[in-house]
Amino acid sequence: MMSQLWGLYAREVLRTFRNPFVLAFTVISPFMWLVFFGSSFASDAQYLHLGTNNYIAFLLPGVLSTSMLSIGMFGSMSTIQDKRFGFMKRILITPTSKGTVFLAKAFGAATRGLIQIPIMIVAALVFGVTFPLSVLDWVAWIVGLMFLGIGFCSLFLAMTASSTDWQTPGVVSNFITLPLMFSSSYLVPNTTFPPWLRALSDVNPITFATELGRSFVIGGGTPGIDLGYLAIWAAVLGGIGYVVSARYLKVE
Repeated sequence: MMSQLWGLYAREVLRTFRNPFVLAFTVISPFMWLVFFGSSFASDAQYLHLGTNNYIAFLLPGVLSTSMLSIGMFGSMSTIQDKRFGFMKRILITPTSKGTVFLAKAFGAATRGLIQIPIMIVAALVFGVTFPLSVLDWVAWIVGLMFLGIGFCSLFLAMTASSTDWQTPGVVSNFITLPLMFSSSYLVPNTTFPPWLRALSDVNPITFATELGRSFVIGGGTPGIDLGYLAIWAAVLGGIGYVVSARYLKVE
């Protein structure tokens, strides 16, 4: 199983680098959020009680976290492409299980989401953000983002396991993306939210990933709790996705 998983995972990662358009979009989209949205609110940072006067420093962890949401959609689209072009059928006539295919897709898509991190860090440095992080802090932040990505990839893959329609990932993405983004603290502190929205934010995994990054970049927070929550998120959604895919993954 491990050799099958590694081979399929390597294929998913290599497909990213073989498609310059997808690679560029993966990096440019969050970069535009950071530059344009961050710059537009930069002058208001002092009024938002952010814990820093540099809004880019506050926004960066949120942008990296929300971008991990979109990579789940690409993972499910990759699965549908494999179904439509016959690759999935060829794989599943071998001893490779549907659960192994699911794990390779989830890990591969989450790894794709990490590609943008160096570019975003360089962009933030240009805007005057400093990173007083130790090696352990960097590892914890990256692992937290990986957990977040695995959870969202698992969610998308489970919801599209039985579909061969190109439109399904987009419909699912449109349904869950905006509520998850705007009920998190990636734009402003969730202390400014009304009580009902604050309750949603307090269980939103994007909030935990965002606060994990902010605890390293601008200080404060509870990184241990945030990382633990994200590990549970990845384990629970990964387990659900594995079971659903093993049972309902449709080849064509």
